[in-house]
Amino acid sequence: MRMLHTMLRVNNLDESLKFYCDVLGMKLLRQKDYPGGEFTLAFVGYGDESETTVIELTYNWGVDSYEIGNAYGHIALGVDDIYETCEKIRQLGGNITREPGPMKHGSTVIAFVQDPNGYKIELIQLKTQDSSQKQPSVAAANA
Repeated sequence: MRMLHTMLRVNNLDESLKFYCDVLGMKLLRQKDYPGGEFTLAFVGYGDESETTVIELTYNWGVDSYEIGNAYGHIALGVDDIYETCEKIRQLGGNITREPGPMKHGSTVIAFVQDPNGYKIELIQLKTQDSSQKQPSVAAANA
């Protein structure tokens, strides 16, 4: 067995595709309308579905809001340079809800971004940054 996909219900498919593809750099792998059920499925990811786990964005026609609920946690993405990634996401209009830094009670560097529907995506620094790749200063971060 292997993980195939995670499904998220979205309020606006075009807005969600823009976020996942343009801001997070995923590719739209396939999309199909189901008129009989009045919904559209769009699958996005970083690689082919036969080899990688992807996200299924489900748009139920005519539904423009959902409650996230208190059981949902987050999706995690590994990144090579978390500070550069957050800056790029910010420049593309993404909402960073937790700036990069060590996780509470640990040393792993993480950050959080929120998609247009309110879903949280955790960014995790994959490799240790050397001393030449220090965290940007507060002044630079607020510029």
